[in-house]
Amino acid sequence: MANMRTEITGSTLPVLQVTLAAGETMVAESDRLSWMTPNVALNTTMATAGAGGFFGAIGRAVSGGGLFLTEFTAEGGEALVAFAATVPGNIVEVGISPGRGFMVQRGGFLAGSHGIELAIGFQQRLGAGIFGGEGFVLQRLSGHGSAFVEMGGEIVSYTLEAGQSLLVHPGHVGMFEESVGFDITMMRGVKNILFGGDGLFLAQLTGPGKIWLQSLTPAKLAHALQPYLPSGERR
Repeated sequence: MANMRTEITGSTLPVLQVTLAAGETMVAESDRLSWMTPNVALNTTMATAGAGGFFGAIGRAVSGGGLFLTEFTAEGGEALVAFAATVPGNIVEVGISPGRGFMVQRGGFLAGSHGIELAIGFQQRLGAGIFGGEGFVLQRLSGHGSAFVEMGGEIVSYTLEAGQSLLVHPGHVGMFEESVGFDITMMRGVKNILFGGDGLFLAQLTGPGKIWLQSLTPAKLAHALQPYLPSGERR
């Protein structure tokens, strides 16, 4: 993908703009598309981003990546395709290569070059709490190429040394290198009305590797929007 040119513009709601050389392909969900030039061909399929069959696509869908993904290919010359962020925050580009993959929050994958692979990387139920029926889920990005990850709010990154740990509310986990150890632990002694009972679930991230934390969690965003959503009651 040496000819692919990318630009991330904006601040509060950034936009990823990708200029593709003839024949180059990007992968994303079709509903992530914001605008494109007419010479971009679209091909929606399950068999992309490393999903070799139906069950691979199912696992990808559970991780928030969608059962079907769309390939955007430039035809007859350079083409432009753009993907806008869906929540206030940031878009981060990461380079992926064999042995250097990433774990990403559920639904955090925005788009990537044709050689990346997207699958479910971690799933754990945390009671009935704020993560819904699927529990806490992480996507795994592997393969080879560039990927673009969306995170909410501001980003704070740390590089953890081997054996160094940080305890993080799961909703603030945006992304981390696959070399980082990950586990869910419960801290007793704190009343948590979101999960119920006496205890607080925290993610334990252990180095070596880099982690990216997001200031805006999905739960906090949903809570802020709730008063403005229709109640469903007829008046």
